[in-house]
Amino acid sequence: MTTLPRPTTELSADEARRIALRAQGFLGAPDRRSGVRGVLRHLGAVQLDTISVLARSHELIPYARLGAVGRRTVEEAYWKQPSQPARAFEYWSHAACILPVEEWPHFAFRRRAYRARPLWNHELPDGTYDQVIKQLRTEGPLTATELGGAKRTSEWWDWSGTKVAVERALMHGEVVCVERRGWKRVYDLAERAIPADLLGDEPDDAECLRRLVGLAGRSLGVGTRADIADYHRLKGEQVDAVIADSGLVPVTVAGWSKPAWADPAALAAPARGRHRTTLLSPFDSLIWDRARTERLFGFTHRLEAYVPKPKRVHGYFAMPVLAGGRLVGRVDPAREGRTLVAKQVTLDDRKAAPAVARALVEAAGWVDCTDVRVERVDAPGLREALTRELALVLA
Repeated sequence: MTTLPRPTTELSADEARRIALRAQGFLGAPDRRSGVRGVLRHLGAVQLDTISVLARSHELIPYARLGAVGRRTVEEAYWKQPSQPARAFEYWSHAACILPVEEWPHFAFRRRAYRARPLWNHELPDGTYDQVIKQLRTEGPLTATELGGAKRTSEWWDWSGTKVAVERALMHGEVVCVERRGWKRVYDLAERAIPADLLGDEPDDAECLRRLVGLAGRSLGVGTRADIADYHRLKGEQVDAVIADSGLVPVTVAGWSKPAWADPAALAAPARGRHRTTLLSPFDSLIWDRARTERLFGFTHRLEAYVPKPKRVHGYFAMPVLAGGRLVGRVDPAREGRTLVAKQVTLDDRKAAPAVARALVEAAGWVDCTDVRVERVDAPGLREALTRELALVLA
């Protein structure tokens, strides 16, 4: 019996954009009942970064979707609380990410790959690895400082032997981070921190990849092979090997030069509802892939924190502004006391000034600021329009 090929769904560029917005939690009423924990499960990964302007990126992610959720609530949703099982763990996904603890088994393929890896960027002194494991077993969860020191010098990259050892143990899966203290990782033995039923579940590589490809497709709504691979930083050939069994379905998107796949549930659900207006972290999974962002929104964005100041165009931590399902501009924020400062505002459409004003005022309230001040703008007349709108919203 001949199996006929499944017909490919055709999507317009606008349909694909709306599907992606809904999949990422920006279209339709937010699910406040599931809270921050629900956002993490829905996205599958929340990227971590050391930069803190309004807040750290892992705080900005749920804020962008849920609104002014308490910052303490965010922290409690991620990190292990006393007398409670771990809810999440840190590991290498798209980058260093917080991941739902239920996904621990599905990163077994990566842990195995790291264990087989012959070369590393740091030297590991003899005996240090075993010493770190022994110390954690004896003393309980510890930071790198408590283990003996994270760095040899003041240079950020000059790790101590102890730090090299514990980070290698984390990559291998013998050690895990399920909490932080003052932004420092707290390391513990995986056998103590990860629930036993998850710790003992070691699926083969194919099962891990099927799961992660399917999760990426559902979190994206619709994406190309490169989009899906990038979500958890898989290789293209790894995606190719399992995508037919991942539950995703092939689609074509008008204007996209590459084949794409979609979550069938996303295709069945109407992609409509209220659009979120908000500032986005540059590390938000809606926009962390620059090529995808350009394809979906016609918007080019680059994080300039590591660009020399004289060469910056939009600012140190320019945050794209999402409004009406579009990326309408950028704001480079700062805080001075209880004033949120828009150090630089760049708008692609002057008509977006009211939406930018709303986004700034909401963000100010979230970080306990009572005023908003605009400094530089990119177009004549924009300052007056934005100042007028801010006065209306703040009134």
